Amino acid sequence: MKILFSPSEAKTAVSPNKFIDKDAFIFPDLYEKRCEILKIYDDFLQTANLEQISKLFGVKNLTNEPSLRESLFKKGAVKAILRYDGVAYKHLDYRSLDSTAQEFIDKNTLIFSNLFGPVTAADALPEYKLKQGERINGLNLEEFYRQNFSDEIDEWLWDDDILDLRAEFYEKFYRIQKPFATFKFLKNGKVVSHYAKAYRGIVLRQVAQNGVKNFSELCKTDIENLRLIDIKKTGLKSEFLVQIV
Repeated sequence: MKILFSPSEAKTAVSPNKFIDKDAFIFPDLYEKRCEILKIYDDFLQTANLEQISKLFGVKNLTNEPSLRESLFKKGAVKAILRYDGVAYKHLDYRSLDSTAQEFIDKNTLIFSNLFGPVTAADALPEYKLKQGERINGLNLEEFYRQNFSDEIDEWLWDDDILDLRAEFYEKFYRIQKPFATFKFLKNGKVVSHYAKAYRGIVLRQVAQNGVKNFSELCKTDIENLRLIDIKKTGLKSEFLVQIV
């Protein structure tokens, strides 16, 4: 089973002596395409003023330090699954998983980065900032990655069942072309967004721990504090409606 996942705005600051290159990413034939965006981002940081950078980052009260404009290619990179540090990633708690579950995540999870596009959990990323949905000099990043990477993603997903745990925004980066499963989280019969990030991380953790291979095994997987109510099928999507208990 392949899992599609969202990034997070929160990131760890760890900076080892490893840097991004062609071998750091899935889809190496598209490395130059990916670099087009990374270089546009780097160039923008070199020429933009603090107000423009604040808008791009979604961060206030920046100071004009050299590190603010440091090239992505000169920053230390770690596995994406360790770089991201938001709510979903805290509840996934990757470091506490055994090596088998970690390997499952590394091989089967595709994260849709605002800046880097689709990357596996094991692909190396430097620390960076980019507000969700923000454009660089008017460039629509989600459209760029959808147009240039969709064929490769289709091929990567072709032989596997798909669990889509992305937040809705990241569907803009890639539209699934075959049957897939999603989760909708309910509390007292109402859809909740507040808990969704946390439970996406919990679901990924349980899927990895159980080595879930397909939809049939997913249906049989017990997930902590979640009770399956129904599975609603619409087009290619099978939506698992789960009650938070």
